[in-house]
Amino acid sequence: MANGNTTSAGSVGRTLALELVRVTERAAIAAAHLRGQGKEREADQAAVDAMRAELNTLAIDGTVVIGEGERDEAPMLYIGERLGTGAGPKVDIAVDPLEGTTLCAKDMPGAIAVMALAEAGSLLAAPDVYMQKIAIGPGYPAGLVDLDASPADNIAALARHKGVDPAQITAIILDRPRHMGLIAAVRATGAGIRLISDGDIAGIIHTTSPDETGADIYLGTGAAPEGVIAAGVLRCIGGHMQGRLILDSHEKRERAARMGISDPNRKYELHDMARGDVIVAATGVTDGALLKGVRFKPDRVETETVVYRSATGTVRRIHGERRWPRPHENGRRPDLRA
Repeated sequence: MANGNTTSAGSVGRTLALELVRVTERAAIAAAHLRGQGKEREADQAAVDAMRAELNTLAIDGTVVIGEGERDEAPMLYIGERLGTGAGPKVDIAVDPLEGTTLCAKDMPGAIAVMALAEAGSLLAAPDVYMQKIAIGPGYPAGLVDLDASPADNIAALARHKGVDPAQITAIILDRPRHMGLIAAVRATGAGIRLISDGDIAGIIHTTSPDETGADIYLGTGAAPEGVIAAGVLRCIGGHMQGRLILDSHEKRERAARMGISDPNRKYELHDMARGDVIVAATGVTDGALLKGVRFKPDRVETETVVYRSATGTVRRIHGERRWPRPHENGRRPDLRA
């Protein structure tokens, strides 16, 4: 999806790798104010408002390629929206201000605020539709698993390469009725399944360190925006991923065509979804296996953020502390800027 607007090699990361921490921290803090209150829409909107406000302070000429939907569906962070001061590198932006709105509303583990940024033309611009996905971590040969292969073949190939029995392979799958057949097929191989209720970005990330997480492969259908952001993470730290947009209606195919997608059946490889200098930042909203959630203390707010960068292959974990700017009244917590 390159459009010819690129920055010099590495310039995106050198300038902005740590700046993105402020963006995801602010979104996470805003959403965390509503943890456990059952207010999915309100928590998501708070994260959107905070992320957009912070992005507009950055010295970038950014375009949202993965966002909250098309302009007529999303008033802010819509696909095609221009963000930043305009005085900086041209970049693609992919955002999920609150991945796991239900997790946040119920104060369940795993809600995060996450975004990716890359040189212009580096991230797949896709409509907000479903995507078939398969992903594994680094250390495997290209083509070991394939989106078009059966679950049995993929599990067997992974087990052979690891030198283990299929029963020692664990697949991560979203717990959805549409996956009943997939779940049955994986279990028929003897492999284990970790069902997740939400949060397939984190699910895909977990496959990159199976010795720590116990997760070997991600399978199933989830949202395309999360797929592109997850591809950005794998671009930074290694791994293999394929995806195919589910354009099962004329309206969806028309939307995709307007975004430059000419082949509705195309199987995207990792480098088709994310290439060039990519950076991804994620901040925990609720406690989870990937990140600790926001912690409100009497005199400060604490956050945990992970930042990935492809140009250097680095992963940085950042513990942030922000002191309240003034004593807060009536138990109300101020919405701190990073």
